[in-house]
Amino acid sequence: QVQLVESGGGLVQPGGSLRLSCAASGTIASIYAMSWYRQAPGKQRDLVAGIFGGGQTVYADSVKGRFTISRDNAKNTVYLQMNNLKPEDTAVYYCNVDIRPDTYWGQGTQVTVSS
Repeated sequence: QVQLVESGGGLVQPGGSLRLSCAASGTIASIYAMSWYRQAPGKQRDLVAGIFGGGQTVYADSVKGRFTISRDNAKNTVYLQMNNLKPEDTAVYYCNVDIRPDTYWGQGTQVTVSS
């Protein structure tokens, strides 16, 4: 079994920054990809950014140039550095870890961007 622990959410003013962290623990053989999703009230859960084992990254168009995903393989931890935050970034952010054939979700962390 794999457990994910997220941290780093909170309230920030527009233009501010936050850094999310997600640490995976348990029986982990090999992680295929680590990703961040977000879900705003009344909307579907969407991919924000993902990083694969070889270091390749993918981003939603809405966050390109503002968010950076990175991972520490030794710690099985993925980070999401969020800069120049906008009110439309407000959502619950979920960590996702793909350890094929299974996938695991974190509990979610609230990010609120408001003045």
